[in-house]
Amino acid sequence: MRWRSSTLPLLLLLLSFLASSAWGKKKEFRICAYNLQQFNAAKAANHRVMHTLTRILARCDISLLQEVMDPQGKAIKTLVSALNRYSERYESYKYKSLSSKSLGTSLTNMQQYVFIYRTDTVSVLDQYQYQKKQSFVREPFAVHFQSEKTAIKKFVLVALHTAPEKVVQELDRLYDVFTEVTKKWDNQNVMFLGDFHAGCAHMTKHDKKKIRLFQTKFSWLISDKVDTTVNEDNSCAYDRIVVHGKSFLKGISPFSAKVFNFGKEFKISRSKVLEVSDHFPVEVKLKSSALLLQATPLLILLSLCTVIQSFLSTL
Repeated sequence: MRWRSSTLPLLLLLLSFLASSAWGKKKEFRICAYNLQQFNAAKAANHRVMHTLTRILARCDISLLQEVMDPQGKAIKTLVSALNRYSERYESYKYKSLSSKSLGTSLTNMQQYVFIYRTDTVSVLDQYQYQKKQSFVREPFAVHFQSEKTAIKKFVLVALHTAPEKVVQELDRLYDVFTEVTKKWDNQNVMFLGDFHAGCAHMTKHDKKKIRLFQTKFSWLISDKVDTTVNEDNSCAYDRIVVHGKSFLKGISPFSAKVFNFGKEFKISRSKVLEVSDHFPVEVKLKSSALLLQATPLLILLSLCTVIQSFLSTL
């Protein structure tokens, strides 16, 4: 049987469709950070808030939650259960949580850092609570992760929610935290993330000269001009993601660091968004470890075309 000349374009069109579908379904490793503005049992009992929050967190392989006020762990347990039920319907992942102790200097404002992560894509190697006295109002919480899905196999995430009145001092002291965790785990692939209050009146251009994370080998992936807040009456880049070194930076998908405006994405009004938090989440994607997924789709498609052409020429 001889193939008509019109068959080749049709085959190429089919291959193009299949390739685009495959890459469209490719899952990228996403790290998110979200200030939940007093997440407690009352907020966890709000079904509309929990549904929205579940949709947000289901996008992420690792989520750092801040301003969690849940010393008994009931609200986070409810959230993780909701996330796993949601995942059973729409995904195939299992989620777990890892919480810091309650931190702060006021009994009425004790907060926890909570990491929620997919056990299918990442595992926890170790955790560390920074404890140097009088350095932070809420001391940073560090977790050493490992993933076979990412180009950078082992990395450290350090959570920080700064005190607004001590932003410059606390951000500068993150360099001391960096020194300590890299020595502890012998790993310089460190990412700082959280609500740094690193914008507007809390941190000016002049203040950057006093912060070592601006003077050394660190990359600030969320820029000063980005607005991470929900309210219309201010525009501040409070929430940030900062990574150390060229190695980790090369393992990050270019231009993937951004604010996730779930109000626009989910078509939710500003008032409903504010029920969840007065912040938007920030996120960044890590490159995949799979060689095929790192290859340029166009090059793969061209290779397939060459093979088909050779095959058809023999018929």
